[in-house]
Amino acid sequence: MERTSPIAATLIAAARQLSESLSTLTFSPPVSHVYNPLSYAWSAHELYLRRYGASTRRVVFLGMNPGPFGMVQCGVPFGEIAAVRDWLGIEATILKPAVENPRRPIEGFACTRSEVSGRRLWGLFRERFASADGFFAEHFVANYCPLAFFDLARNLTPDRLPASEAAALRVACDAHLKTLVSVLQPEWVVGVGAFAETRAAGALAGLKVRTGRMLHPSPASPLANQGWAAAATRQLVELGIWA
Repeated sequence: MERTSPIAATLIAAARQLSESLSTLTFSPPVSHVYNPLSYAWSAHELYLRRYGASTRRVVFLGMNPGPFGMVQCGVPFGEIAAVRDWLGIEATILKPAVENPRRPIEGFACTRSEVSGRRLWGLFRERFASADGFFAEHFVANYCPLAFFDLARNLTPDRLPASEAAALRVACDAHLKTLVSVLQPEWVVGVGAFAETRAAGALAGLKVRTGRMLHPSPASPLANQGWAAAATRQLVELGIWA
């Protein structure tokens, strides 16, 4: 067991609280299955927080919610398996959710599908920084919502939920984001995509933190498929976050 700093311990407790709060929520069709990696993949997520959330950070990159072959499988935000195992040095036993989606089974670190968004995001950081520790010296990566929603094989993003269900989800996720920011004390929270930026700006209004946006690396975005790394780097330079 790695030593836990006070900051990491607070993040771990906050993640547990978020997981418990979200476990009471219910979601209606077309949602067929809900996955909570903070439950069945907790061992890997806790290791991520303990290892890489040990001190304050200048920049927090904020995603929307887990991808089916990324955090859903390994418990790490944007968690493309190869990047998590080989660059972040994280590998742990992943359990099964209480109700498994047969169209999206949990294979953990044995998953052979690549999460393109995670491969692009961590790939950019790996190219720019000599090591994971070099990146995390000033940066951190989180997701606004830790739940993944499915309509059988189809991934459903939180912005597609009915207003009443989205509102309850937002209350818990906003509160957690505020805790994350109060603990890590970043100068910037950068939404990876429009949804994350909007939620960050709303949840953190009035706090001493700046919010911005970078292009989401999803292959569903035509712009992301036309040189995402260069476009994202340019946006971060224009914001004054990177030189």
